[in-house]
Amino acid sequence: MAHHADTSGYDRLVDRLNRFPQGAPPSPLLFKILKILFHEQEAGLVASLPIKPFTAEQAGRIWKMDLASAQKVLDDLSARAILVDMDHNGCLVYCLPPPMAGFFVFSLMRVREDIDQKLLSELFYQYLNVEEDFIRELFAEGETRLGRAFVHEPALSEEHALHVLDYERATEVINSAAHRGVGICYCRHKMKHLGKACAAPLDICMTFNSVAASLIKHGHARRVDTVEGLDLLQSAYENNLVQFGENVKQSVSFICNCCGCCCEAMIAARRFAMLRPVHTTNFIPDINSEICVGCGECVSVCPVDVMALVSANDPQRPKKKTARLDENRCLGCGLCARACTQGAVSLKTRRERVITPLDSTHRIVMMAIERGKLQDLIFDNRVLWNHRALAAVLGVILRIPPVKQLLANRQVKSRYLESLLARMRR
Repeated sequence: MAHHADTSGYDRLVDRLNRFPQGAPPSPLLFKILKILFHEQEAGLVASLPIKPFTAEQAGRIWKMDLASAQKVLDDLSARAILVDMDHNGCLVYCLPPPMAGFFVFSLMRVREDIDQKLLSELFYQYLNVEEDFIRELFAEGETRLGRAFVHEPALSEEHALHVLDYERATEVINSAAHRGVGICYCRHKMKHLGKACAAPLDICMTFNSVAASLIKHGHARRVDTVEGLDLLQSAYENNLVQFGENVKQSVSFICNCCGCCCEAMIAARRFAMLRPVHTTNFIPDINSEICVGCGECVSVCPVDVMALVSANDPQRPKKKTARLDENRCLGCGLCARACTQGAVSLKTRRERVITPLDSTHRIVMMAIERGKLQDLIFDNRVLWNHRALAAVLGVILRIPPVKQLLANRQVKSRYLESLLARMRR
């Protein structure tokens, strides 16, 4: 990449981003985006930060900088939502989030004057919506996905509502979160600058727990209580928005309320449909063709275009239409069931249950194994992993199927890991 020789800090930053399971493929557009978000010196500093969370003392040692100076740099980066700062057992730690859903998203979560948000939106659109490398890598590589759809709870029958697990409910995420923040929808904000945004609410995308606490602290999100969070979710329901959230059972960090026209997750679900870029819910629509009148409401509300009207093959009424579902591409969000005024669409349980990672460590390790990046995750050469962090990663590996364990062992080439896996198989 000799043409970027004058911006070596940015080159190193791109390399650092791509050591994490969710990377950012190099592109001239990416370098333009990074130049808006980072000064070159900052890019070089951030490029040397570890993958795992770190303290100001650790950053200072890496940067060969005194503690006060390192703290000032870290606090400034956190104030701009480049880094996320979190309380961990009474100690302030920092981490560099991936671009999505991370510092790309945070840059448009509120109206700001310190960066050119219109130019940034135009670059994001080209990098994410025109070029395909980033969006394909983000949503379609491996088997474990960044995000999952939540079921539209009002569309569930009383019978099914009894069997929905807590982690499958957006309401439960809101109720159980330690912190709740709301900000501007990155996707619709981006499209607004391009003159392509729809009329869906802007101030409606939610963050939770430690991520929310950091964004609230620095003014990138607004703190909301449980009641307002549930009111916002109801507004999302009324506007036929899909809940797309972090693909974990515990400590969900975000839920976006997505439209089919602006939101990257829904666009990816259409563009790479056969690769299943978004984990589905555990439900699927069931169409009663005898009741269906072919009005097309379910077709118009579907965010991923998996509903269609076809001939009902009724000899008495040759023009009659009925709805047909492409089950292989359906998210199972349930918007169609809510939109059907005839009661012809209901939700039923999928034949095979969707597997959801336990927490973010589980998800990240699985993604790292599938994308060939486990060695970067374990042997982070910026800061040695402590025993607790390494134990958490190995704990995930020891619980995964043998074929995935073999992949992990090949990547790490560690006698220690190999002996652990062998011991577990006895």
